[in-house]
Amino acid sequence: MQIDFHHATTYVIARAAGFEHNKAEIIAYASQYVDDATSSGVVQFDNQAVYHRISSAHKILDLRNTQELANHQVWLAFHFLPGNGGRQAGENPEGSFINKIVCRPNSPVAQEMVRGVILEKDRLYGLHRLGVAMHVYSDTWAHQGFAGVMHDINEVEDTVETGDSGVFRGGVNAWLKARLRDKLDDLVPPLGHGRANVFPDIPFLQWQYENGRGEMIARDNTRDFMEAADHMCIAMQRFILGDPDASVAGLDVDTKGKLHEMFVGVTNEEGDDRHAEWLQAIRGGAFSFGAAAISDYMPRGRESWKAQALGSSHDLPVHRYQPAFLQSNWKMFHDAIQAHRFHVVHDILPQYGICAA
Repeated sequence: MQIDFHHATTYVIARAAGFEHNKAEIIAYASQYVDDATSSGVVQFDNQAVYHRISSAHKILDLRNTQELANHQVWLAFHFLPGNGGRQAGENPEGSFINKIVCRPNSPVAQEMVRGVILEKDRLYGLHRLGVAMHVYSDTWAHQGFAGVMHDINEVEDTVETGDSGVFRGGVNAWLKARLRDKLDDLVPPLGHGRANVFPDIPFLQWQYENGRGEMIARDNTRDFMEAADHMCIAMQRFILGDPDASVAGLDVDTKGKLHEMFVGVTNEEGDDRHAEWLQAIRGGAFSFGAAAISDYMPRGRESWKAQALGSSHDLPVHRYQPAFLQSNWKMFHDAIQAHRFHVVHDILPQYGICAA
C-alpha cells in the first residue's frame, strides 16, 4: 500500500472508529511514517543526551537489503509479517520453512500483534504504536503471498492488469511500460514484492501474475483493501475500548460505500496524486464525520515530526536539546517502532516457531 492508504485512508478509518481529529492525525502520520523512517543510529544532543533510533524501512535498492538480519528486523517486522500459513501457534503449514514466512492476510500472527497493541494502549506512545500496527496489519492484505526475505518465492513473471482501469494496459505507452518492467525486474532483488512493482499497492487494480512456484495468482486489490479497512476499524474500536475481544461493528455502511467509491474512482497511477485527491475529499466533507482540516503529510522539512523534535529534519552531528523532545511525536514514534519490533520478533514469532533475530 502507498501513502493514499497508509495516511489518508487510515485517517478516515480512525475517524470512523471514533477517534477525534487530533488522535486520528497521529495514527495516520505514524502509519505512513513507517515507510519513511529509513535512518537509524544514535542522535547526539548538545547537553550530552543521546537517543538511539531504529529504521522501519529500507528502499528496495538499499544495500542493507543484502543483509539477512536487516531483512528480518525491517521487512519481516514492519512490511511482510510472517503468516505461518494461516495456522495457529504451535502448528506448521505444509512444505518448507519459507511457508511460515510468507505474509498472509489477517493471520493469527497479525491478530496477536494487534492484541498486544490494545493491551498496552496506555503507554505514552500508544497511539503511535497503533498507527505502526495499522500499517503492518493492512499490509498483510496487500503483501499476501510474498515474504520479507530474499527467496525464489518472490519471483514474479507475466504481471498483467485484468480489471477495467486501463492504467496498466492498452495503448503504446502501456505496452512500452510492460516491456520495460520485464527487462528491469531481474535487476530488483527477489525481496518482498519488489518484482511485482507497485501492483500490490494500488487500490483500484485487479491483476494476475505467475509466482516463484509457477502458480498463477489472481488478485483483486479493491476487495482486499476493503477487507483490510473493515478489520482496521474493528481493531481501532477495540483499542478505544481497551478490550481486544470486544464485540464491535467495524465500518458503517456509509463509510464502506464511500471508501469503495474512492478506491475504484481515484485511478491515478502515482500514490502521491491519489493521496492529494483523498486529502481534498476529507477536507471537503466527503465522509460521514464531516469536513476535517487534515494536515499535509510532511516527513521532511520544517513541519515534519522530526524537525519539531530535533530542530531540523537533517541528521546533524549534534542537535540542540529541548525538554519537549521527550514528549515529541517523533520520539514517541521511534519508541513505538522499537516496542513493535521487540514484541513481534521476540514475543510473537517464537510462539510460531519462527526465529527472526
